[in-house]
Amino acid sequence: MSDTDFKAVPMQLEEARYSYRNSQQISSQTGLIGYLRADMGTNGNEFWSTWNDYRKDLKTDDFKSEFDDVINSFREKGQFLSDRQTLSRFCDDSQNALEFGERYGAGRDYGVRVNTQDYAYLMRLNPHKGEYNLYCYCYRKDWLDHHLERARRGIRFINPHYKELFRIPDGDHIRITYPDGSHKDRTCRYIDDSHVEVDNNLYHICEFAEIMESNGNTVVPLRASLPDQCYTFVEGLNMIAIINKGELGYTDAKSANGRPIENRAMVDKLNAQLGVTKAQYAAMKQGSRFGFDKPDADPKSYDENGQAIKPKQKDRER
Repeated sequence: MSDTDFKAVPMQLEEARYSYRNSQQISSQTGLIGYLRADMGTNGNEFWSTWNDYRKDLKTDDFKSEFDDVINSFREKGQFLSDRQTLSRFCDDSQNALEFGERYGAGRDYGVRVNTQDYAYLMRLNPHKGEYNLYCYCYRKDWLDHHLERARRGIRFINPHYKELFRIPDGDHIRITYPDGSHKDRTCRYIDDSHVEVDNNLYHICEFAEIMESNGNTVVPLRASLPDQCYTFVEGLNMIAIINKGELGYTDAKSANGRPIENRAMVDKLNAQLGVTKAQYAAMKQGSRFGFDKPDADPKSYDENGQAIKPKQKDRER
Protein backbone atom coordinates (compact mmCIF):
# COMPACT_ATOMS: atom_id res chain seq x y z
CA MET A 1 0.00 0.00 0.00
CA SER A 2 1.37 3.40 -0.94
CA ASP A 3 1.24 6.48 1.27
CA THR A 4 -1.33 8.09 -1.00
CA ASP A 5 -3.81 5.33 -0.15
CA PHE A 6 -4.13 6.56 3.42
CA LYS A 7 -7.04 8.94 3.84
CA ALA A 8 -8.10 10.72 7.03
CA VAL A 9 -11.83 11.38 7.40
CA PRO A 10 -13.62 13.28 10.20
CA MET A 11 -14.25 11.07 13.20
CA GLN A 12 -17.92 10.56 14.01
CA LEU A 13 -19.14 11.44 17.49
CA GLU A 14 -19.91 7.79 18.27
CA GLU A 15 -16.33 6.88 17.30
CA ALA A 16 -14.78 9.61 19.42
CA ARG A 17 -15.36 7.64 22.61
CA TYR A 18 -12.90 5.04 21.35
CA SER A 19 -10.07 7.57 21.00
CA TYR A 20 -9.89 7.62 24.79
CA ARG A 21 -9.08 4.90 27.27
CA ASN A 22 -11.98 2.55 27.86
CA SER A 23 -12.60 -0.35 30.20
CA GLN A 24 -10.96 -3.71 29.67
CA GLN A 25 -14.30 -5.17 28.57
CA ILE A 26 -14.90 -2.57 25.84
CA SER A 27 -11.27 -2.52 24.70
CA SER A 28 -11.26 -6.29 24.31
CA GLN A 29 -14.56 -6.36 22.40
CA THR A 30 -13.48 -3.65 19.97
CA GLY A 31 -10.11 -5.23 19.12
CA LEU A 32 -7.89 -2.53 20.59
CA ILE A 33 -4.27 -3.34 19.80
CA GLY A 34 -2.73 -0.37 21.59
CA TYR A 35 -2.25 3.35 21.24
CA LEU A 36 0.44 5.87 20.37
CA ARG A 37 0.87 9.12 22.29
CA ALA A 38 3.01 11.90 20.81
CA ASP A 39 3.93 15.57 21.12
CA MET A 40 5.73 17.90 18.77
CA GLY A 41 8.24 19.26 21.25
CA THR A 42 9.08 22.80 22.28
CA ASN A 43 9.58 24.19 18.79
CA GLY A 44 6.66 22.30 17.26
CA ASN A 45 8.76 20.50 14.65
CA GLU A 46 9.64 17.36 16.62
CA PHE A 47 7.79 14.12 17.19
CA TRP A 48 8.28 12.44 20.56
CA SER A 49 6.15 9.34 20.84
CA THR A 50 5.37 6.48 23.21
CA TRP A 51 3.58 3.25 22.29
CA ASN A 52 1.31 1.50 24.80
CA ASP A 53 0.41 -2.15 24.22
CA TYR A 54 -3.03 -3.56 24.92
CA ARG A 55 -3.29 -6.80 22.91
CA LYS A 56 0.15 -8.08 22.00
CA ASP A 57 -1.43 -11.09 20.28
CA LEU A 58 -3.01 -8.70 17.74
CA LYS A 59 0.20 -6.72 17.17
CA THR A 60 1.35 -8.71 14.16
CA ASP A 61 4.31 -7.87 11.94
CA ASP A 62 1.88 -6.78 9.21
CA PHE A 63 0.18 -4.41 11.62
CA LYS A 64 3.45 -2.91 12.85
CA SER A 65 4.66 -2.33 9.30
CA GLU A 66 1.39 -0.75 8.24
CA PHE A 67 1.12 1.40 11.37
CA ASP A 68 4.60 2.85 10.74
CA ASP A 69 3.56 3.66 7.18
CA VAL A 70 0.35 5.37 8.33
CA ILE A 71 2.05 7.59 10.90
CA ASN A 72 5.00 8.43 8.64
CA SER A 73 2.69 9.33 5.74
CA PHE A 74 0.96 11.98 7.84
CA ARG A 75 4.30 13.27 9.11
CA GLU A 76 5.41 14.23 5.61
CA LYS A 77 5.74 17.92 4.82
CA GLY A 78 2.35 19.56 4.47
CA GLN A 79 0.51 16.75 6.26
CA PHE A 80 -1.23 17.41 9.58
CA LEU A 81 1.40 15.62 11.72
CA SER A 82 4.35 17.36 10.07
CA ASP A 83 4.49 20.19 12.64
CA ARG A 84 2.28 21.93 15.18
CA GLN A 85 1.50 24.92 12.96
CA THR A 86 0.22 22.67 10.18
CA LEU A 87 -1.73 20.62 12.71
CA SER A 88 -3.36 23.78 14.06
CA ARG A 89 -4.46 24.85 10.57
CA PHE A 90 -5.81 21.36 9.91
CA CYS A 91 -7.84 21.32 13.12
CA ASP A 92 -9.25 24.78 12.46
CA ASP A 93 -10.57 23.60 9.08
CA SER A 94 -13.99 22.06 9.78
CA GLN A 95 -13.77 20.30 6.42
CA ASN A 96 -10.89 18.20 7.72
CA ALA A 97 -11.59 17.50 11.36
CA LEU A 98 -14.45 17.21 13.80
CA GLU A 99 -14.43 19.32 16.92
CA PHE A 100 -15.74 17.11 19.69
CA GLY A 101 -17.14 19.95 21.79
CA GLU A 102 -17.59 20.21 25.55
CA ARG A 103 -18.05 16.50 26.11
CA TYR A 104 -14.68 15.77 24.54
CA GLY A 105 -11.84 17.92 25.78
CA ALA A 106 -13.81 21.16 26.25
CA GLY A 107 -13.55 21.92 22.55
CA ARG A 108 -9.77 21.44 22.48
CA ASP A 109 -9.67 18.06 20.76
CA TYR A 110 -10.36 17.08 17.18
CA GLY A 111 -10.56 13.67 15.59
CA VAL A 112 -9.98 11.80 12.36
CA ARG A 113 -10.25 8.17 11.40
CA VAL A 114 -7.96 6.35 8.99
CA ASN A 115 -9.17 3.04 7.58
CA THR A 116 -7.13 0.32 5.92
CA GLN A 117 -8.23 -3.14 4.85
CA ASP A 118 -7.85 -4.68 8.31
CA TYR A 119 -7.33 -1.82 10.76
CA ALA A 120 -8.91 1.40 11.95
CA TYR A 121 -6.79 4.23 13.37
CA LEU A 122 -8.65 6.76 15.52
CA MET A 123 -6.53 9.88 15.89
CA ARG A 124 -7.35 12.43 18.55
CA LEU A 125 -5.56 15.68 17.71
CA ASN A 126 -4.70 18.64 19.93
CA PRO A 127 -2.59 21.48 18.45
CA HIS A 128 -1.79 23.20 21.76
CA LYS A 129 1.81 23.62 22.90
CA GLY A 130 2.78 21.83 26.10
CA GLU A 131 0.17 19.11 25.63
CA TYR A 132 0.13 15.78 23.84
CA ASN A 133 -0.68 16.57 20.24
CA LEU A 134 -1.69 13.07 19.14
CA TYR A 135 -3.36 10.02 20.58
CA CYS A 136 -3.78 7.29 17.99
CA TYR A 137 -5.86 4.30 19.06
CA CYS A 138 -5.42 1.27 16.81
CA TYR A 139 -8.17 -1.31 16.29
CA ARG A 140 -9.07 -4.36 14.31
CA LYS A 141 -11.51 -2.63 11.98
CA ASP A 142 -14.05 -5.45 11.77
CA TRP A 143 -14.22 -5.80 15.56
CA LEU A 144 -14.65 -2.06 16.11
CA ASP A 145 -17.29 -1.63 13.41
CA HIS A 146 -19.25 -4.65 14.63
CA HIS A 147 -19.35 -3.18 18.14
CA LEU A 148 -20.34 0.28 16.86
CA GLU A 149 -23.17 -1.20 14.80
CA ARG A 150 -24.59 -3.07 17.79
CA ALA A 151 -24.14 -0.08 20.11
CA ARG A 152 -26.43 1.99 17.88
CA ARG A 153 -29.32 -0.06 19.26
CA GLY A 154 -28.91 1.84 22.51
CA ILE A 155 -28.72 0.72 26.12
CA ARG A 156 -31.88 -0.86 27.50
CA PHE A 157 -33.10 -0.20 31.01
CA ILE A 158 -35.72 -2.62 32.29
CA ASN A 159 -37.55 -3.52 35.47
CA PRO A 160 -36.89 -6.86 37.21
CA HIS A 161 -39.65 -8.44 35.09
CA TYR A 162 -37.83 -7.54 31.86
CA LYS A 163 -40.25 -4.79 30.86
CA GLU A 164 -38.31 -2.14 28.97
CA LEU A 165 -38.55 1.27 30.64
CA PHE A 166 -36.38 3.38 28.33
CA ARG A 167 -33.26 3.36 26.16
CA ILE A 168 -30.35 5.76 25.97
CA PRO A 169 -27.58 6.08 23.39
CA ASP A 170 -24.16 4.65 24.20
CA GLY A 171 -22.26 7.14 26.36
CA ASP A 172 -25.36 8.92 27.66
CA HIS A 173 -26.13 9.38 31.34
CA ILE A 174 -28.68 8.27 33.90
CA ARG A 175 -29.69 9.82 37.22
CA ILE A 176 -30.09 7.50 40.19
CA THR A 177 -32.24 9.01 42.94
CA TYR A 178 -31.97 7.45 46.39
CA PRO A 179 -34.71 7.11 49.04
CA ASP A 180 -33.36 10.13 50.95
CA GLY A 181 -33.85 12.33 47.88
CA SER A 182 -30.16 12.64 46.99
CA HIS A 183 -29.02 11.64 43.51
CA LYS A 184 -25.96 10.79 41.44
CA ASP A 185 -25.48 10.96 37.69
CA ARG A 186 -23.73 8.05 36.00
CA THR A 187 -22.21 7.49 32.55
CA CYS A 188 -23.40 4.35 30.77
CA ARG A 189 -21.66 2.35 28.06
CA TYR A 190 -23.05 -0.32 25.80
CA ILE A 191 -21.51 -3.79 26.16
CA ASP A 192 -24.13 -5.92 24.45
CA ASP A 193 -27.93 -6.10 24.41
CA SER A 194 -28.00 -7.61 27.91
CA HIS A 195 -25.06 -5.91 29.64
CA VAL A 196 -24.18 -2.33 30.51
CA GLU A 197 -21.31 -0.49 32.15
CA VAL A 198 -22.43 2.07 34.71
CA ASP A 199 -19.39 4.17 35.62
CA ASN A 200 -17.08 1.23 34.72
CA ASN A 201 -19.08 -1.27 36.79
CA LEU A 202 -20.38 -4.13 34.64
CA TYR A 203 -23.98 -5.31 35.13
CA HIS A 204 -26.47 -7.57 33.47
CA ILE A 205 -29.41 -5.24 32.80
CA CYS A 206 -31.73 -7.41 34.93
CA GLU A 207 -29.18 -7.47 37.77
CA PHE A 208 -29.02 -3.66 37.67
CA ALA A 209 -32.82 -3.43 37.74
CA GLU A 210 -33.03 -5.75 40.74
CA ILE A 211 -30.40 -3.76 42.66
CA MET A 212 -32.22 -0.50 41.99
CA GLU A 213 -35.56 -1.94 43.11
CA SER A 214 -34.21 -3.63 46.24
CA ASN A 215 -32.49 -0.40 47.32
CA GLY A 216 -35.56 1.73 46.65
CA ASN A 217 -33.78 3.76 43.97
CA THR A 218 -35.33 5.32 40.89
CA VAL A 219 -33.54 5.75 37.56
CA VAL A 220 -34.24 8.25 34.78
CA PRO A 221 -32.30 9.03 31.61
CA LEU A 222 -30.37 12.29 31.27
CA ARG A 223 -30.44 12.38 27.50
CA ALA A 224 -27.65 14.37 25.86
CA SER A 225 -30.26 15.41 23.28
CA LEU A 226 -31.97 17.50 25.97
CA PRO A 227 -30.71 20.83 27.34
CA ASP A 228 -29.78 21.07 31.00
CA GLN A 229 -32.43 23.76 31.46
CA CYS A 230 -35.18 25.54 29.60
CA TYR A 231 -37.89 28.08 30.35
CA THR A 232 -41.62 27.39 30.30
CA PHE A 233 -44.81 29.37 30.70
CA VAL A 234 -47.21 28.22 33.43
CA GLU A 235 -50.59 29.23 32.06
CA GLY A 236 -52.75 29.31 35.21
CA LEU A 237 -50.21 31.31 37.22
CA ASN A 238 -49.00 33.59 34.42
CA MET A 239 -45.53 32.47 35.49
CA ILE A 240 -42.24 32.05 33.70
CA ALA A 241 -40.56 29.00 35.20
CA ILE A 242 -37.37 26.98 34.82
CA ILE A 243 -37.35 23.26 34.03
CA ASN A 244 -34.23 21.29 34.97
CA LYS A 245 -33.43 18.10 33.09
CA GLY A 246 -34.18 15.01 35.14
CA GLU A 247 -36.35 16.80 37.71
CA LEU A 248 -40.11 16.76 38.13
CA GLY A 249 -41.84 20.13 38.40
CA TYR A 250 -40.38 23.59 37.87
CA THR A 251 -39.07 26.61 39.74
CA ASP A 252 -40.24 30.19 39.43
CA ALA A 253 -37.80 32.17 37.28
CA LYS A 254 -39.03 35.46 38.78
CA SER A 255 -39.12 36.87 35.26
CA ALA A 256 -42.82 37.31 34.54
CA ASN A 257 -43.63 41.01 34.26
CA GLY A 258 -46.38 41.31 31.72
CA ARG A 259 -49.57 39.89 30.28
CA PRO A 260 -49.70 36.18 29.36
CA ILE A 261 -49.03 36.87 25.69
CA GLU A 262 -45.94 38.89 26.61
CA ASN A 263 -44.65 36.25 29.01
CA ARG A 264 -45.13 33.49 26.42
CA ALA A 265 -43.09 35.58 23.99
CA MET A 266 -40.43 36.05 26.66
CA VAL A 267 -40.21 32.26 27.17
CA ASP A 268 -39.71 31.78 23.41
CA LYS A 269 -37.00 34.44 23.40
CA LEU A 270 -35.18 33.00 26.43
CA ASN A 271 -35.24 29.47 25.03
CA ALA A 272 -33.98 30.73 21.67
CA GLN A 273 -31.06 32.41 23.45
CA LEU A 274 -30.24 29.06 25.09
CA GLY A 275 -30.43 27.27 21.74
CA VAL A 276 -33.39 25.16 22.89
CA THR A 277 -35.40 23.81 19.95
CA LYS A 278 -39.16 23.43 19.96
CA ALA A 279 -38.79 19.65 20.04
CA GLN A 280 -36.52 19.88 23.07
CA TYR A 281 -38.90 22.28 24.80
CA ALA A 282 -41.84 19.95 24.24
CA ALA A 283 -39.85 17.00 25.61
CA MET A 284 -38.67 18.97 28.65
CA LYS A 285 -42.24 20.00 29.48
CA GLN A 286 -43.47 16.41 29.31
CA GLY A 287 -40.52 15.18 31.35
CA SER A 288 -41.14 17.73 34.08
CA ARG A 289 -44.80 16.69 34.26
CA PHE A 290 -44.73 12.92 33.93
CA GLY A 291 -41.10 11.86 34.36
CA PHE A 292 -38.00 11.88 32.18
CA ASP A 293 -38.14 8.11 31.78
CA LYS A 294 -41.26 8.42 29.61
CA PRO A 295 -41.07 8.30 25.78
CA ASP A 296 -42.63 11.77 25.57
CA ALA A 297 -39.53 13.18 27.30
CA ASP A 298 -37.43 12.39 24.22
CA PRO A 299 -37.02 15.10 21.53
CA LYS A 300 -37.26 12.35 18.90
CA SER A 301 -40.98 12.17 19.74
CA TYR A 302 -41.57 15.63 18.22
CA ASP A 303 -41.17 17.38 14.90
CA GLU A 304 -39.30 20.66 14.37
CA ASN A 305 -42.41 22.61 15.42
CA GLY A 306 -42.67 20.76 18.73
CA GLN A 307 -45.68 18.73 17.61
CA ALA A 308 -45.89 15.09 18.71
CA ILE A 309 -45.00 12.60 15.99
CA LYS A 310 -47.64 9.91 15.70
CA PRO A 311 -46.14 6.42 16.08
CA LYS A 312 -46.13 4.20 13.03
CA GLN A 313 -48.60 1.34 12.94
CA LYS A 314 -45.95 -1.30 13.66
CA ASP A 315 -44.75 0.70 16.69
CA ARG A 316 -48.29 0.86 18.09
CA GLU A 317 -48.65 -2.90 17.74
CA ARG A 318 -45.53 -3.72 19.79
